[in-house]
Amino acid sequence: VKSDIASYQSAAAVPMLIGADEEGGTVVRVSSNPLLRESRFASPQRLYAEGGLDRIRSDTAEKDALLLSLGVNVNLAPVCDISSDSASFIYPRTLGGDATETSDFVRTVVQQMKTDRVGMVLKHFPGYGNNADTHTGIAIDERPMDTSRQSDFLPFLAGIESGAQSVLVSHNVVNCMDADRPASLSAEVHRILREELGFDGVILTDDLIMDAIRDYTGGENAAVLAVQAGNDMLTSSDFETQYNAVLAAVQDGTIPESQIHASAVRVIDWKMQLGLISYDA
Repeated sequence: VKSDIASYQSAAAVPMLIGADEEGGTVVRVSSNPLLRESRFASPQRLYAEGGLDRIRSDTAEKDALLLSLGVNVNLAPVCDISSDSASFIYPRTLGGDATETSDFVRTVVQQMKTDRVGMVLKHFPGYGNNADTHTGIAIDERPMDTSRQSDFLPFLAGIESGAQSVLVSHNVVNCMDADRPASLSAEVHRILREELGFDGVILTDDLIMDAIRDYTGGENAAVLAVQAGNDMLTSSDFETQYNAVLAAVQDGTIPESQIHASAVRVIDWKMQLGLISYDA
């Protein structure tokens, strides 16, 4: 793993962000391999029950050290979602607490990751709630805007105010914000994140080939729609198709070069915060 990642970085003209989902619990892309760690990292719920925020902090530091030792400089965590339904899709990945407890958790993780210079990604904006799994189909969120402002937004705000560098937007269709498109493809959801929550870092999509968005995109255009909505970085398991679609859209003027430039500046700033890029003023 180390040599592969090192080879990717050595082949890149500009140092790359190398990310992994290492949330702890059910989503552990690294520690699920016994050759990389003897046991899987525990879920936030278990850690919090064991030792509160101190245990969350020490676990985050241990994760960061392992990831950095492999050459992974971004962890797609923490999960900021709030869920009270133990049967819901997202519940096992959450802290399982209310908005205040989850905000404290997010703040703790972000502060430790900043100290360790590991990139963090707040997810899944604007808050998953108890909705269905967007990997396998469309999830419609019918909760009112007050719920978001009084609860779901608060952990994201805690992370943003603590200096979080990236936010990942979900594929949920949030009716009170945009009933016509998934959040990841919605300009209005991105406006809320930028203007109402004051986030000026990198906005990242969830995987653009997930089933939840296929009915809204026609497949190949997903990346173009995502850029037009305001995303700075795209996650896609079909990256060749999506990359070429965005490139063609820039070349024919569908996406202005100025927007690509603005996104690139945000990404470069993220890399500078992680010490991947430096410059002399």
